[in-house]
Amino acid sequence: MKKNILILMPSMFIGGAERSLIGLLDSIDYKKYNIDLFLYRQEGEFIKFIPSKVNLLSQKNEYTNFDRPIKDILFSKNFKYGIKRLKSKIDIKKNGQVNVWSSLQYIYHNMMSLLPNIDKEYDLAINFLNPAEILVEKVNAKKKIAWIHTDYTKIIPDKELDLKVYENVDYIANVSKTCEEQFLSVYEQLEDKCIVIENILSENFIKEQSKEVIIDEEFNNVDEETLKILSIGRYDGAKNFDNVPEICSNILKHGYKVKWYIIGFGMGENLIKEKIKEFNMQNNVILLGKKENPYPYIKACNIYVQPSRYEGKSVAVREAQILNKPVIITNFETSKSQLTDGFDGVIVPMDNKGCAEGICNLIKDKKLQQKLIENTKITDYTNKQELEKIYALLEG
Repeated sequence: MKKNILILMPSMFIGGAERSLIGLLDSIDYKKYNIDLFLYRQEGEFIKFIPSKVNLLSQKNEYTNFDRPIKDILFSKNFKYGIKRLKSKIDIKKNGQVNVWSSLQYIYHNMMSLLPNIDKEYDLAINFLNPAEILVEKVNAKKKIAWIHTDYTKIIPDKELDLKVYENVDYIANVSKTCEEQFLSVYEQLEDKCIVIENILSENFIKEQSKEVIIDEEFNNVDEETLKILSIGRYDGAKNFDNVPEICSNILKHGYKVKWYIIGFGMGENLIKEKIKEFNMQNNVILLGKKENPYPYIKACNIYVQPSRYEGKSVAVREAQILNKPVIITNFETSKSQLTDGFDGVIVPMDNKGCAEGICNLIKDKKLQQKLIENTKITDYTNKQELEKIYALLEG
């Protein structure tokens, strides 16, 4: 008899966790497991990539109020949700340090009493992204997993709210051993619940999508002597794209012709544009914006760079390795769990000057570039074996 799994996800807008979820859904053994997917908002470019064998549960409109403008909610029949959102704003200010994680904690917690339960009993339920209070309070499942996709030392959680949630799940899954260590440095008392389940990616999906023709003139109209550097991610502080103009300026000073393209979107876009102007990099650092399919761009670039201040485990880096690109990442705290320095990528210093020098060293070292490429060809980055850990939890 098939076992039933529920996965909770806020939406399917473009992002690394969303691409990882598609990889997971592509790889599940549907002969043995039924998969229900509950999206708080049935929106996002990646909805169309959800496999047909997945049962997408009907939207519950109450769950769409997490990020709608408060003003719109207050002047609608859902005004009670607006009041709860205002309460969340007060809690956020009391916290003293505004950040995405704690903001979501307060919003979820304050709205919890107004949210309906998710019907049906499951053998396993997974909260794939964001705080897991909905998993604890609104889902009936024999086993529950809260999945962590970030470096926990870089967020500022409300620890009391976190512990109330984590004490009531069966497992806390981190995307790498280093991320688990970072999580336990904050919550060492939760060690017995922690497991590592890495991001699962679909190689076939990535390679098929990479065959799409690029029609973007800003990317295509480049002479053969100019190297194309690519980065992908949200335009926010974690990804460090605001420092790319200065890094790129330093690369040009070393005499290399490069254009650095950045695919993504987010609240930090204006800061990046300001830095582009400050360093006069309008012709060399190009924001391509949101791309539903980034894979042709990865395939066409010369070097992929992830210049992040911190990461859980970058999905985009893995995708670049699947497409056999030389990869450079900065020395963020979890970097050594991302790749093997000198084998299938290069780790460079975090400071702008050191980062630029590291990129220049790889540009001029053609043998190392080829070594990195060849080693990506003999390495499996899909992590499909990680599914066995999920199956074991179900069967155990």
